[in-house]
Amino acid sequence: MAEYKRGGYKISDIYQGGYSSLIPPSDTYITAGTLGMTTDPRTANILQEVSTKLSSGAKQIEIEGVSPEIFDSMPKQQLKEVNRLSKLTGIDVSLHGPVINVSGINQQGFSEAEREAAERRVAETLLRSHELNPEGNIPVTFHSAEGIPGSQFYPPHERKEGEEHRRLIIVNKDSGRMHPLEPEVQYHPGEGKLKPERLSPEERLKRLNETEWGNSLNQVFFNQERAQEILGKNQVQIQHILEDMNKMQEAQGRIDSRVFSPKQRQAYDNLTAAQNYLQDVYQQVNTLFSKACQFGDEHKREILKAYSEKFKKDTEGPYNPFVQAQAMRELINNMGSPQVMPEMWVPVEKFAVETSSKTYGNAAFEAYKELKDKAPILTIENPPAGFALSTGEDIKKIVEASRKQFVEKAKEEGMGEGEAKRQAEKLIGATWDVGHINMLRKYGYTEEEIVKETEKIAPYLKHVHLSDNFGFEHTELPMGMGNVPLKEIMKQLGEKGVEAKKIIEAAHWWQHFKTPPFQEVLEAVSSPVYPMEMAPRWSQAAGLYEGYFSGYGQMLPQINYETFGAGFSQLPQELGGQMPGARGGRMSGRPME
Repeated sequence: MAEYKRGGYKISDIYQGGYSSLIPPSDTYITAGTLGMTTDPRTANILQEVSTKLSSGAKQIEIEGVSPEIFDSMPKQQLKEVNRLSKLTGIDVSLHGPVINVSGINQQGFSEAEREAAERRVAETLLRSHELNPEGNIPVTFHSAEGIPGSQFYPPHERKEGEEHRRLIIVNKDSGRMHPLEPEVQYHPGEGKLKPERLSPEERLKRLNETEWGNSLNQVFFNQERAQEILGKNQVQIQHILEDMNKMQEAQGRIDSRVFSPKQRQAYDNLTAAQNYLQDVYQQVNTLFSKACQFGDEHKREILKAYSEKFKKDTEGPYNPFVQAQAMRELINNMGSPQVMPEMWVPVEKFAVETSSKTYGNAAFEAYKELKDKAPILTIENPPAGFALSTGEDIKKIVEASRKQFVEKAKEEGMGEGEAKRQAEKLIGATWDVGHINMLRKYGYTEEEIVKETEKIAPYLKHVHLSDNFGFEHTELPMGMGNVPLKEIMKQLGEKGVEAKKIIEAAHWWQHFKTPPFQEVLEAVSSPVYPMEMAPRWSQAAGLYEGYFSGYGQMLPQINYETFGAGFSQLPQELGGQMPGARGGRMSGRPME
């Protein structure tokens, strides 16, 4: 830029010059052909919406069916017409499915009936989406969780060993009841000096499981010891009455206590009391044994199986309350072992992965059974940070678990394991929302730690949602208007990120500015102007005008030049000219206020 000095003044050119078309502004960019727009989620008139969005130049349109009621209101005929329109215009279509609770977990607890209803809803959505693209695998996005409060983690740079959570939301696997755990300070009696013990949420969870299981076993121990106490005090009399009872049973087929002597009757009553206690013990142990099997892992179930076989062996033969009581005592002792103690309380994220993956795996397989190789691709999206299953690690786990559920379901139907795994990897993946993960900033995460979350899901990526924010509120702005580290995120996504369709979600831009955000995004992602994927980029557009005032072209409206640039003949009549009907402002051309 040239400078001129004269009379103590320094004058610089205000013309900045044009960019070189040979020098890209960035080594990371997104091509316009992989960018898409969404329809308005508030309307079911998707045919009109798609037609309108096409004028922006987008090559991908995502139908927003986030509201279940609005999605159900979308006519089947319009789904088919959108497919025809996509063929005519050469665009691709995807679908954002209804945002629903697929886990079956709510504030009242867990409901398997609600989870099954959600599974049917997801399967139906996949089948309906087929109308939008009957010849291909249309991506259909669902949120990993909805309406479930998530645990709050310390940022990785603040974590201590064994303590990851600021606030841990836990859920009881039996009842589905949720409860929050935060760090707690405890004092213990019997110490010379009061010394506080700080318990992390993880340690509190461990102690809660141990305490609840121990309390359940203590009640069983009480009844079992009461039975043994009765048997021990009356052992001789009960052994005699047992012999008489066995003879009576063999001779008459039943026991008639009316023929017993007073001493025999007393022994019989004591035996009956002990048997009642043992019966209660057996029912309680049976319940606890069932829970241990249901909520334990495979290793624990193997140990429980060995305990069950030994109990059966010890109690075989003619009924003997003394043998029964001893075998029951040994079984109770064994069940108190940490080796078989089930985790009844678990982090809500762990439980939600188990239940939600069942929903997604089963629904994806149902769609595959009907549509085979043309089945839609079910993609699981990270919700805004703060909800359950919103981190990269969470999405990785739920995708893996959903694929595993798909394989198990397919094997039950006779499909080979290898083919089932191939189809599961093809039809179940992740949608990565760069704006949602950026909201980890409000919990203290650094930019590098946010990008690290992206690295975890990169191998599972199928689809990308683009929206910008400042890390605190769930705003949806065009890229480049917040602080989402898009360049670094795209690098982590690698080739899959380059190939994946990237949908612009900018609801707040539409709300306030009423204009398509497509050009703003093209500039932010440094998209090439020409299809050869070379410079110049849209981010260089301002400089390429090569006009005054930094390349923004003419700063005055055209009517200014029409009025004052061609003599008085262009002046309005009220100023002595010949231009009729000047009803608005003479500069803007719009009606005067």
